[in-house]
Amino acid sequence: HCKYVMTDLGYYGLEQDGFKLLMPIKKKKNLPLFDVEKKYNKMIGKIRVVIEHINSQLKTFRILSERYRNRRKRFGLRINLIAALVNRMNLQ
Repeated sequence: HCKYVMTDLGYYGLEQDGFKLLMPIKKKKNLPLFDVEKKYNKMIGKIRVVIEHINSQLKTFRILSERYRNRRKRFGLRINLIAALVNRMNLQ
């Protein structure tokens, strides 16, 4: 059972934890990207932009845009409630 994570180079260490990384292919010095690599990057970019928009919507809630200072016990509940609100906003 393999886990895939869409990321950029900042999270390269996740590969050591057993994750398969889906990240854009960087251009090598003095070598252009092949067409298939450009298509791969475009596909990843289309998915990532949706994720980034959702992340920005989640961060409009102050509890997620700042350091969490409440009890850990209720963190999951609060995240789920906020995620449900964002999903509902996106459906309308």
